[in-house]
Amino acid sequence: MTTEYNPGLDGIVLGPTELSGVDGAVGQLTYRGYPIEELAGTVSYEETVYLLWNGELPTAAELDAFTDRLAANRALPEPLPTLLASLVDQDDDPMDALRTAISALTASDPASDEATESREDAEGAAIRLVAVVPTIIATFVRLRDGNEPIEPRADLGHAANFLYMLTGEEPDPVVADTLDTALVLHLDHGINASTFSGKVNASTLATVYGSVTGSLAALSGPLHGGANADVMRMLQKVDASDKSPTEWIDDAIDRGDRIPGFGHRVYQVKDPRAVVLQERSKALAEAAGETKWYAYSTEIEQHLAETKGIQPNVDFYSSSMYYVMDIPIDIYTPIFAISRMAGWLAHLFEQYENNRLIRPLGDYVGDHDKTVTPLDER
Repeated sequence: MTTEYNPGLDGIVLGPTELSGVDGAVGQLTYRGYPIEELAGTVSYEETVYLLWNGELPTAAELDAFTDRLAANRALPEPLPTLLASLVDQDDDPMDALRTAISALTASDPASDEATESREDAEGAAIRLVAVVPTIIATFVRLRDGNEPIEPRADLGHAANFLYMLTGEEPDPVVADTLDTALVLHLDHGINASTFSGKVNASTLATVYGSVTGSLAALSGPLHGGANADVMRMLQKVDASDKSPTEWIDDAIDRGDRIPGFGHRVYQVKDPRAVVLQERSKALAEAAGETKWYAYSTEIEQHLAETKGIQPNVDFYSSSMYYVMDIPIDIYTPIFAISRMAGWLAHLFEQYENNRLIRPLGDYVGDHDKTVTPLDER
């Protein structure tokens, strides 16, 4: 059989979508037709999730009903509190703990063993998943740090409630708004690796929990969601060295190291999400009086643009921004998952509308017509 081989499925269109449009040539990202620059900082994360799931921005009454449903599902059901405590004892990575907890969430859903064939089948689980992911992450971090978990508050928004559960203090509105903007920017981005993984799983009529567990595994990789934590670790190495940021970067390139937070499979110009996050990162750094991480970042960006012609992606400025917010580095990728969970689910909803088992071909290039040699003659 003759097949056209595209490494990484470059240029392959999986199918139509009305969720997010990505134009890599001009650096544009839209959700349901709205430019990301118009939504970020103007529309809350909850409103944007509603938009992605329902096609239109909510009215005040629709938003209240939607946020009430999310708030009502924030508490951890059994066996998650016990499970997270055991994972802390095993010194698990936060992304591993999150993935394991999502798998275990099926135990609290009596319908979780049934095939998921429609949005109606998935709706309850979808609300539960979006609501509970921040609680899982905050609970894990507090247990790991020797602190008691903090119950979620129904009167706080998605971003503010997460920060409250993480620290035990109601966050500064500027900090909460900044995180909310970051969640909006990370919500969806076409058929990326983790979204594709979820759609493949959903096409088999796997449960919604099983489908997004695969998405979480894909997100954890350093070439996908894991890059944001690697950016901050790189900046820390720059700070600890006796070299300027540009000298450190040049040495890393000479060693053949990959520079995290740069380059993108789709964008040929600067990631539009990075543009928004750079502005937020600068404002937050100046307000906190901790500008060196932002200064390192801008110097590195300018240097790589001039010498290598590469531009930063969404991971680059989110990392230093989270660091100034005192968020632990190893939960940067789980925060990505807090946002992207709703995007994965939106794509699952689309998959159910006109489902067909996703089954690509492999181009076999091995030997033919071999015969078996008896065991005693090999």
